[in-house]
Amino acid sequence: MKNIKKVAFIGNYLPRQCGIATFTTDLCESFATINPGVQCFAIPVTDIEEGYQYPEHVRFEIKEQDIDSYKAAADFLNLNNVDVVCLQHEYGIFGGKAGSYVLSLLRNLKMPLITTLHTILKNPNVHQHRVMDELLAISDYVVVMSQKGAEILHSIYKIPQDKVHLIPHGIPDVSFSDPNFYKYQYGVQGKIVILTFGLLTPKKGIEVVLRSLPNVIRNCPNVVYLVAGVTHPNLLRHEGERYRLSLQRLADELGVAGHVIFHNRFVPIEEFKELIALADIYITPYLDEAQITSGTLAYSFGSGNAVISTPFWHAQELLADGKGILVPFGDSDSIAQAITGLIRNEVERHAMRKNAYLLGREMTWNNVAKQYGNLFDEARQKRPSVMQKISMRSLDGQPPILPEIKLDHLVRMTDFIGIFQHAKYNVPNFAEGYCTDDNSRALILTVLLENLGTINSLRLYDLASRFLGFVRYAWDEKAARFRNFLTFQRKWTDEVFSEDCHGRAIWALGTCIGRSKNEGFTQMAAEIFEQALTPVSSFTSPRAWAFALMGAHEYQKRFSGDRFARNSLEVLATKLMKLYDENSSDEWKWFESSLSYCNAEIPHALIVSGRVLANEKMLRSGIDSLNWLTTVQTSSRGHFQPVGTDKIFERGSSKPVFDQQPIEASSTVSACLEAYLSTRDKCWYGEAKKTFHWFLGANDLGLLLYDPINGGCYDGLHVDRVNRNQGAESTIAFLLSLYEMTNVTNIVESFKEPISE
Repeated sequence: MKNIKKVAFIGNYLPRQCGIATFTTDLCESFATINPGVQCFAIPVTDIEEGYQYPEHVRFEIKEQDIDSYKAAADFLNLNNVDVVCLQHEYGIFGGKAGSYVLSLLRNLKMPLITTLHTILKNPNVHQHRVMDELLAISDYVVVMSQKGAEILHSIYKIPQDKVHLIPHGIPDVSFSDPNFYKYQYGVQGKIVILTFGLLTPKKGIEVVLRSLPNVIRNCPNVVYLVAGVTHPNLLRHEGERYRLSLQRLADELGVAGHVIFHNRFVPIEEFKELIALADIYITPYLDEAQITSGTLAYSFGSGNAVISTPFWHAQELLADGKGILVPFGDSDSIAQAITGLIRNEVERHAMRKNAYLLGREMTWNNVAKQYGNLFDEARQKRPSVMQKISMRSLDGQPPILPEIKLDHLVRMTDFIGIFQHAKYNVPNFAEGYCTDDNSRALILTVLLENLGTINSLRLYDLASRFLGFVRYAWDEKAARFRNFLTFQRKWTDEVFSEDCHGRAIWALGTCIGRSKNEGFTQMAAEIFEQALTPVSSFTSPRAWAFALMGAHEYQKRFSGDRFARNSLEVLATKLMKLYDENSSDEWKWFESSLSYCNAEIPHALIVSGRVLANEKMLRSGIDSLNWLTTVQTSSRGHFQPVGTDKIFERGSSKPVFDQQPIEASSTVSACLEAYLSTRDKCWYGEAKKTFHWFLGANDLGLLLYDPINGGCYDGLHVDRVNRNQGAESTIAFLLSLYEMTNVTNIVESFKEPISE
């Protein structure tokens, strides 16, 4: 390898607990061992705030949800004159929609790129397809670990055959040994050991094997089923040990607990070799066909195990022609029959073990690393040096520089009941108590921030639980309505029912159900969502319709087949459309004869409805009314100037300019971004940026509305000054807009869609 001095491996890395981390570590270290003259280092993706204690080979860390760290990694690799980059790709390990952040790294590399695909989807969604298309275009060569993977790349992604190389999953180089050698060490001497190894997730199908054991034990009472490995960290983070505990309960119910061992630890490689060696039979009972590779299957096969597996894609190839036994998905009886047959027929079992071991010698890490080395050489010779064109964009073509998301003031405004309604300067005003409106807004904000992934999830869960608890407490079961105002002394004071408050609470509940990863939150919100949505069609407020419509839309992101929610969405959208038809004209393209507050949410809701219902008239009416509103809300100097609150802006009268409220800027930012994502028309992104800059001083007084120290926002713009109070509505309005600008900017950047062209 005369032309290669430095190779970088990008992917998860030990001690992070996942299959990609193990693969990247094994490949990097094996390649370094057989190529001592090449400098090898790793660029891992870190998914937790505290990071990991990485070994020396790790030179640079990428923060999973920080798009800037991906760009910095590209600069690091270019600056250090790396000759070849080897990327381990799986959608879920990178930040952004469908792992799109990694593209911002790859686009800027100056050296050849070899990409190993650990997941190849036959039916990708639009985002996954888009990411894969660009990934394949950027890569010089693509490595797959099964022939099925190559076939999918050719048929679905139309990639040329000479760009795809089949290199098997590497395995440790172990000696062929008698399974009894290590059994005493692990306390299973005298037992027939059936082994399943790897990170526990429900898709592994362990419960199917457990259900087979009563039949197996009746014929072979000395069987023990060993399940080795910890629960997958992502599953553990969100659900704890619920899956493992369910498996233990199932073993008790089946009466096989004395024949089941859960070896609940992340197994280092030397111990893993021993576990593989002591197994008489290895089983992979996966539930889904669409798995293109399995490291644990490759390890067990190449180490000389007799293997039983369901026919997922990798297993179909590896175990074909009698090299193992394939059983139907989810079929416990077939598994029991296969296990019993192998136990009773020692000759067949040992012949299967020996054949697997001999075939596996081609899959050892040294041999696999040599194949990668040959591919690195070929890529380097094909593209020895690339001087990339440096793309420069004018300021209006660059994504905006956004403030940091700070929750200091939001936390300060929140006690164990919920968020206080008002503040005196930056101090909560206890005398004004709480309101459901603001707690609903705050619940939406914290759920959205959870999905952004840049803020501590436990902190967000703590805040969201308070806001959700408040909204649930506000629900009046008898009246089937939400109360709004709660005093500091915990007394409801509503004299008149607020339709708008009710609609906003539905929006918050729908967002919680549709987007929160916390199952307790979604279940609690779902308890009252349908009851709350039912009466809205009888309301008269178009804003209440719009808020509730947004809630139904968010809910359907998770439960798209719910006919009640979809019917409610259609009914409310039709009501908005009817209002628009009745009130709009060429000069006044609006739903009412006046403009008051949260104006942009109404066209926002109609745009969403038009897109979801595939109703072109609704979509066009939403766009037209929003376009008219943004014209009304643009000053003669070109900056955002919302309708003031000094008086109602009646049709035919002059627009009131002051006082200007943050809620108007926030609702306009949100609606414009929705229009941009719906139409891909660059002007809407520009309108959103212009409106967001109102918070940053692009307003009539040239004054900053947000507090950069604590993340709060002032309550409005008077004719001569800023209102220095930082209430809940204003602060949440700013933070929601900041979240949405951050989120959509990441989408734009990750898909390399020039926002100014």
